[in-house]
Amino acid sequence: ETQVRGRVGRDEAMRDAVVDARVTVTAEEGHSVHYVAEQLAPGRDYWYQFYYGEEASPVGRTRTAPARGDDVPLRMAFASCQHLETGHYAAFRDMAEQRPDLIIHLGDYIYEYGPGGADRVRQHQGAETRTLWDYRTRYAQYRLDPHLQSAHAAAPWLMVPDDHEVDNNWAGYTPEDPDRQTDLEFRVRRWAALKAYYEHMPVERPPQLSGLNSELRLYDSYSFGRQLRVLLMDTRQYRDDQVCSQAFPSAPHCEARLDPRLNKLGSAQEQFFQPLLSSSEARWNVLAQQTWFTSFRYPGNEYNMDQWDGYGAQRQRIKEKLAAPEFSNPVVLSGDWHCGAAMNVPRDETDPQSEPIAAELATASISSECPWSAAVARALPENPQLQYWSDNRRGYVLCEFSAERMQADYRLVDSPRDPASAVAVDRRLEVTAGRRGFAS
Repeated sequence: ETQVRGRVGRDEAMRDAVVDARVTVTAEEGHSVHYVAEQLAPGRDYWYQFYYGEEASPVGRTRTAPARGDDVPLRMAFASCQHLETGHYAAFRDMAEQRPDLIIHLGDYIYEYGPGGADRVRQHQGAETRTLWDYRTRYAQYRLDPHLQSAHAAAPWLMVPDDHEVDNNWAGYTPEDPDRQTDLEFRVRRWAALKAYYEHMPVERPPQLSGLNSELRLYDSYSFGRQLRVLLMDTRQYRDDQVCSQAFPSAPHCEARLDPRLNKLGSAQEQFFQPLLSSSEARWNVLAQQTWFTSFRYPGNEYNMDQWDGYGAQRQRIKEKLAAPEFSNPVVLSGDWHCGAAMNVPRDETDPQSEPIAAELATASISSECPWSAAVARALPENPQLQYWSDNRRGYVLCEFSAERMQADYRLVDSPRDPASAVAVDRRLEVTAGRRGFAS
């Protein structure tokens, strides 16, 4: 073990330090530093820096949440899906330049695949990730990207993994291909993946291992003054396996997907969120989770079973909470699908044009391609709840929450193969406070 020095200052030059601490780091945790700075003033910028021997890290910026009763606007960016091989991170460069108060990452921070074809802009190092060493190496490769580093140094992050941090389309303790991975092999792999995620991410609690069961507790509630509350959900670690056909990108409807016993959050997480979905003092209530929440029908009465369409009964239970009049201004954030979309969440799923109970913002991917965009395009006429679609383009969403409205900018990259690419607003949408759904 060894020690790392950490300082937190009121100024970017780090002359006015409010924290000067030494943190013991160990090889067991990959020499990662997880330091919780306490007794900071609410609603203001701070800067931080780490030191080891003669080396000093770049200075990073963070921002504390507003005090409980403060009613101030808040700017938040959210993103997902950043396959290193298929594009550069111009979107993260732009995100850092916007200096949001908060960044939320909704998963697919790394991809587990081995190296791709010669057409890739850069190559993964090593084969598909399976061991702790593999995952640590993959995170190290991703974290060397300067634009990703700049985004981490620009604002505080809330994060939760999706599937590629472990294995494509995994569910609970079920891998993508259970015929090729034994239960023991996948449990060891899952533990290694969660441990490496903790070591490389700004998350507070380490993963827990009980026998062969592992958990990295990330779901939680976060308040930002009077303006905003974020309910961060985890739809991977605790879910039941996907039902019906595993056809991609959509599969025919089957009654099993509506089974009320089917669970995407797990019973403990659903119970945790039940009272939080019943009432709130915040003006805006954001559900930040991984996959598309609003029902999206493909031709032939088909659906994507990995998204919430594969867990319809639990989604309906959540929708009933969102529709309650005492739950003000609900907004759902999602990622996963590599193409951006903005949707009204209809009260009646059989009628996509029925009264909306919430708005959903689904971000485009940072760099991951969307080869199924043609299938989405063919389905657009069957989904009038869709207010915007980015097609097969890269980017992220920048939101501003105020007393009057939530404004969302879909900021898209001109050329994902160019790290210096321009990034611009493709579409701006608004939700007016007190109205459920997007303004016309």
